[in-house]
Amino acid sequence: MKNLKSGSIEQFEKFSQFESLKEFNHHVEQWMLEYKAEFSKGELMGLKRLVRFAVKIPGICNAKIGTVLAAVHKEYNNNGISRSTFKRMIIKAKNLGIFTVCETERKNGSQSSNLYIFNRFPSYEPPKQEIMDQPKETNNLLQTEKEQKNNKRKEQPSASEIKIDHNFVSSRVPKPFVDLVKYFFTDAKTIEEYWHMTKIAAYGFDLAHATELMLDVAIDSFRQLIRKLKLTGTVNNPIAYYYGILKNKFFQHYEQVIQIETDGNEEENDYTSLLYSAISHVL
Repeated sequence: MKNLKSGSIEQFEKFSQFESLKEFNHHVEQWMLEYKAEFSKGELMGLKRLVRFAVKIPGICNAKIGTVLAAVHKEYNNNGISRSTFKRMIIKAKNLGIFTVCETERKNGSQSSNLYIFNRFPSYEPPKQEIMDQPKETNNLLQTEKEQKNNKRKEQPSASEIKIDHNFVSSRVPKPFVDLVKYFFTDAKTIEEYWHMTKIAAYGFDLAHATELMLDVAIDSFRQLIRKLKLTGTVNNPIAYYYGILKNKFFQHYEQVIQIETDGNEEENDYTSLLYSAISHVL
């Protein structure tokens, strides 16, 4: 994509990789779950603001660096980030594959603002089979050689056809969770997928760091899913249903935390009022 002409954001819609804003946000969440620790606090401020500029056409942004920095500066009450910090973020995100950066130019050939094309998170992307022109087999290939190759293919399954059980689950998945899920789903990829949905749901409520809470909620939610499957059998998409249970439970925890903080603030306010009252009497 060389020599892109600058212009309105609408002209770059064809480069979007997302069908909706919801889908775009979902993939951004996955990128952050995997690579958030790679960025400094200031770099994350710049990246999050760049994401916000990419919502009109999901995953596409052509805002100038100065415009993004001004927005960050305003959002954080004049405590923004430097241009060098923002550029470091761009280099990191580009190298990680979060987005692709394309230069644009004005009609006179001078350089204009960059075009940022956010990419889909690769874990959910099935490998695409490219159609390539294969050379035709030569006539001097013996039939017996063809038969031997065909028989060999039938005897040896491809790597994608070999399923691995719970013994090969990633070490990132807590063992208590594996020990529960394996009785119902033995495939390693399936177990990892359920835990991945747990991390996504927790991240949405800023609880990805609360590992013990995540495990408790995951186990409780999975048990609720199995109960639903056994009693009714009406769940069309178990993963999606499980994710819905997770979101409800994390939201309930979030509400409890907010209530505790609110009650605590009220007590502090009452104590502060009494303190000021006592001081005024002394004076």
